[in-house]
Amino acid sequence: MSLALLCPGQGAQHPAMFDRVRDAGAAQGVLDAASQLLGRDVIAAAGAEDRFDNAQAQPLLCAASLAHWEVLRTALPTPAAVAGYSIGELAAHAVAGSVDTTTCLALSAQRARLMDAASPADAGMQAVLGLDRAQVQALCAAHGAYVAIANGHDHVILGGTLRSLHALANDARAQRAEIRLLPVHVPAHTPLLQDAVAGFASALQSAGVQRPTLTVLAGIDARPVRDAAGAVHTLSAQLAQTIEWQQVMRQLFERGARVFLQLGPGTALARMVGSAYPCCEVRAVEEFKHLEGAAAWVHSALGRQQ
Repeated sequence: MSLALLCPGQGAQHPAMFDRVRDAGAAQGVLDAASQLLGRDVIAAAGAEDRFDNAQAQPLLCAASLAHWEVLRTALPTPAAVAGYSIGELAAHAVAGSVDTTTCLALSAQRARLMDAASPADAGMQAVLGLDRAQVQALCAAHGAYVAIANGHDHVILGGTLRSLHALANDARAQRAEIRLLPVHVPAHTPLLQDAVAGFASALQSAGVQRPTLTVLAGIDARPVRDAAGAVHTLSAQLAQTIEWQQVMRQLFERGARVFLQLGPGTALARMVGSAYPCCEVRAVEEFKHLEGAAAWVHSALGRQQ
């Protein structure tokens, strides 16, 4: 049985997201690089009101996952696989060695700029819970919205203009669905961002992306990324294509992962895996007061799964 790491996407940023790593020597290089990129202290940026803006959110999330990884990497066994949710997929490639920290952060900023430039005005994302994908697809077709992320059989994230999302939400509630508007202001992972794809592919190629040394599963199809060309394709294609997160979780499980640790802020990915695969042991770093506790738990959990 093996360990899988999960890197989160937007929405979980909060002022204390760097508390476990702010004084860790191993994380200092990541924190310094993020501060330089953002033009202000990364700890302050995490607490600022604009932390949900793309230009801030994407570097913050990559920095958080990578800072936690730098502290934990010598204390953990080699992960069997790494997966990332949305911008987290770029962080996952940095964990896997496809890019270094500075390059990852620079690419996250470029990704945000390209997405913002391609996005229509007054757009966003919302979760729909309680309807299956076919029902949601029918609502999307009726209202001009798109399935951005498929988290489960009755849990999807939609992207579109705010007008289309609002109209769809009214119809979905009439079918007893639960609606949650997300703090994301672009319709990520939908055809509305197609104009960002070529630019980000070019940025990835120019950055000299390498073949990952750990298994990374691509969000768009849950397949392992085997070379640099695959990394460039999948990381750029996902800007305008549905992320099949339910398939990613299933593939991690089928590849033998039974212990999952979520890096970065929040616990959403851990909760999704734990709900889908209750036989697995799943935690997020934010569940521990200190990262030494997270590392100790991983070793204990792997021992219990043998």
